[in-house]
Amino acid sequence: MSFFGISGKFGGKTKLKRSASAVRPLFLCKPYCDSSIVKGNFKTIVQLPKYVDGNEWLAVNVFDFFSYINMFYGSISDFCTVRDCPCMSAGVNFEYLWMDGQKKTSKVPAPQYIDFVMNWIQTLINDENTFPTKDGTRIQDADYLSLFTTRMLTHFPTNGPGIFKQLTRVFAHVYHSHYDKMLSLCQEGHFNTLFAHFVSFGREFDLLDRKDIGPMQELINIMDHNGILC
Repeated sequence: MSFFGISGKFGGKTKLKRSASAVRPLFLCKPYCDSSIVKGNFKTIVQLPKYVDGNEWLAVNVFDFFSYINMFYGSISDFCTVRDCPCMSAGVNFEYLWMDGQKKTSKVPAPQYIDFVMNWIQTLINDENTFPTKDGTRIQDADYLSLFTTRMLTHFPTNGPGIFKQLTRVFAHVYHSHYDKMLSLCQEGHFNTLFAHFVSFGREFDLLDRKDIGPMQELINIMDHNGILC
């Protein structure tokens, strides 16, 4: 379904790289791909609760996803270095370019790219016009349209990438480049569960573009087969 009756693509560019033979990623191997701390389906968790304002539900969940992904990335960030991750990628086939406020794309190391993403989202969260925190402040539809559509309003970076698109890229990079560290920290069940929740919520409110989830499609297929995703 479409929460606002719209769907669209967000800013930023994905550079496809030529395929190369590689060992099957750990996150696609059993038992890791089946690891989860939640039993059952996420449908009832992501659905808009009765009597809850739709925009507030969207805002709370976006904030939570950002906070948790930021926390997980922080736990392995010492291993995501300019030397080890000279570009923002998700396996051998996907490389992401950063787009600045002037629509100029550039190749930056993964830690710098992710730092850009987190700072950009944090700036939006700190904006009272986007995520109100004062009593009596009502969230406006236009603020969310500006976040999740290609045509962003003037108080956001022109044609900037959408929050969900960028968080999907952070997920993809961690899965493809640092999942072994997640295993070492025994976090795979929690991380998989967060990803399943993220994808289910994105599907419920039409926030995920098929092209953006390409690097994670095989894991999503496994989760679909396991009946986790809505």
